[in-house]
Amino acid sequence: MSADLQAGPVQTGIAIAASDEPEERADERLGRRRPQRRRRRGPALTPWGWVGQIVRWALLLACSALFLYPFAWLLAASFKPRGEVFDNRLIPQTFQPENYVQVFSELPLFAWLGNSVLIALLAATFVTISSSLVAFGFAYFRFPGRNVLFGVVLATMMLPGAVTLVPQYLIWNQLGFVGTNVPLWGATLFGSAFYIFLQRQFFLSLPRDLFEAARLDGLNAWGQFWRIAFPLSVPSFVIVFLFEFQSSWNNLQAALIYLNAGSPEAYTVPLGIASAMTKYSPATGGQGDYQYVMVAALIVTLPMLILFAFGQRSFIEGIATTGTKG
Repeated sequence: MSADLQAGPVQTGIAIAASDEPEERADERLGRRRPQRRRRRGPALTPWGWVGQIVRWALLLACSALFLYPFAWLLAASFKPRGEVFDNRLIPQTFQPENYVQVFSELPLFAWLGNSVLIALLAATFVTISSSLVAFGFAYFRFPGRNVLFGVVLATMMLPGAVTLVPQYLIWNQLGFVGTNVPLWGATLFGSAFYIFLQRQFFLSLPRDLFEAARLDGLNAWGQFWRIAFPLSVPSFVIVFLFEFQSSWNNLQAALIYLNAGSPEAYTVPLGIASAMTKYSPATGGQGDYQYVMVAALIVTLPMLILFAFGQRSFIEGIATTGTKG
């Protein structure tokens, strides 16, 4: 008999299984060491390259310090006594933290914050919903005069705010809402031309086949918006909400027109701080206690910082993707 045996099915299966074994595991089983792969490094920087890097970082640090200086000055001034508020020291010579306690007895700050939060939330929510509905109609429905009507909507952005200021006041006065906060958020029920354009561009970047398939399955227009467009367009909604919240939070002009004649407790944050500046001004009989104004100004910035911190990811994503298709 021959000593050489032919490979049977069992040996063939073992050979195939061994060939399928990852090369790294086979090396570990046999005790072999594989040479480590060297990572490729980028080209070394030349002396001029190092100089460019240093200059770049110096410019970034200088610009960052330039933008952060007003906030640092405000923070330092809020801890100073009355006579040292405007001495331009970033480290207070006399540290007075009790300003943060006394400010609530000097000014109705809680009432101002509550009014501003309520108005900003209503304005941001209503304008986001109304603008998105109009934008969805312009993006996915075909009707005669659609482009002309959209051009008219965009043309309204060219009108200065001072042109419509008097007509708006007359309308709200005729309705009996002057002296209330309704004019500060009521106009957002009808959308905004800028937000309509912004969200229309975002809707156009979505695959149209999704809506065609949903329409063939019997889904109506509202279902297409709520179940398809809205979940896919959350970043654009976050952008509109943040923009309008910030705009309403900082809106001094509307509050000055519609709320100035009412009670100070009904003021918003911008109008309240402006009234506090007048209250403490020596020209109007005040004692120059501007440290309370600095504390109030610092406190009212916290809601915006928190809001942008939580919405930063969606905000950046929406900015990056909006307008990719038109």
